[in-house]
Formats: sequence, C-alpha cells, structure tokens
Amino acid sequence: MFKRMMMVWMLAACCATTVMAQQTGAATPKVAPGTMIEPAKSFDTALSALEEQFMGLAKAMPADKYNFAPSAAIFASSQKTDYLSPDNKGVRTFGQMVAHVAQANYFYGGLLSGLKPEADVKAIGALKEKDQIVAALEKSFAFVHQAIGTLTAANAFESVRGPQTRASLTAGVIAHGFDHYGQLAEYLRMNGIIPPASEKK
Repeated sequence: MFKRMMMVWMLAACCATTVMAQQTGAATPKVAPGTMIEPAKSFDTALSALEEQFMGLAKAMPADKYNFAPSAAIFASSQKTDYLSPDNKGVRTFGQMVAHVAQANYFYGGLLSGLKPEADVKAIGALKEKDQIVAALEKSFAFVHQAIGTLTAANAFESVRGPQTRASLTAGVIAHGFDHYGQLAEYLRMNGIIPPASEKK
C-alpha cells in the first residue's frame, strides 16, 4: 500500500507540474541538477496545481447540478454497471464528493502536521449548497498549504502512523485529490461541461 501510494504521488506530481506550466504559460523555473529543494516548497507547488484544477472544476458545475450522480440508467442496457457504494445507497453526488475532498484535506493536513482545523470538519459532509461547499473546499486547501508549510528536510520522513511519514501523507492528500478530480471531470462531461483545465486556451 505504501509503495503504491508513493507511485501514485510521483505520477500525480509529474502531471501536476506539467499541467501547471502549460496553464500558466510559464516555463518551468530553471534549477540546476542536484539543487536541494525544501520539502515544503516542492510539495506546495504540487498542491497549488491540484488546487487550481479542483477549484476550477468545483466552480464549473452549475449549482442545480450539485446533486447529480451517475446511474446505471444513463448507460446501455447491455453494459454491466455497479453503482452501489459500501453503504448501498449509491455513489456520491457531485457535491458530496467535493465535500469529501474538503474533509480529506483537513484529515491529511492535520495528520501530517499536528495542526488542528478551526472548521467543523464533520459538518462539511452535510452541506448541500454549492456556495457553501466551494467555500469549505477553498478553506480546506488553505489549511493543507499551512500544514505543508510545517515540513522541513529534518522532519519530512518522520513516521507519523506506522510506515506513513509526513512526506508520504502529503503525497497522499495530493494523490487523493487528483483521484477524485478524475471522477468529477467525468461528472461534468456527463452534463455537457468541459472541465476548465481541459479547455483549449
């Protein structure tokens, strides 16, 4: 599991850096090979790429579609589909999944840094309105930026829980966000909306 998470992180970081450079039109800063980069700065760059894409996606879905969730009915009858979650109530709606990412941001951020969120994290799961969910997501990213700011070369690979270190948990929050980004991009496309990060500039 640990090795898999690290592989996902490396792929996510690679993609994030490339996409961010393409979107901003900026060239990748020239850094001499062998230059030591502080963990906080390196991870924060990847988080910023995720944040830009995820916030754009969350804002792109119309408020009246925040309760949208795919169902077997939208696929061909011959196509095998399984849309039951572990609680057997179906998959999360768009809004529920965005809220889940906000909650996970607080969970990972708190775990990797020891910081305590000021937000009522449990209450985020009950939010229904787009504006409330987007605001909660934005605040959760600010919290993760703060949490990543606590990383140093000296503590990045300290064990926090079993083999999980501050660095691997930081990788985990970014990989988790990109995982759900991919799912929600499909939710947008099912509603005829192109994710902002995929639009031609």
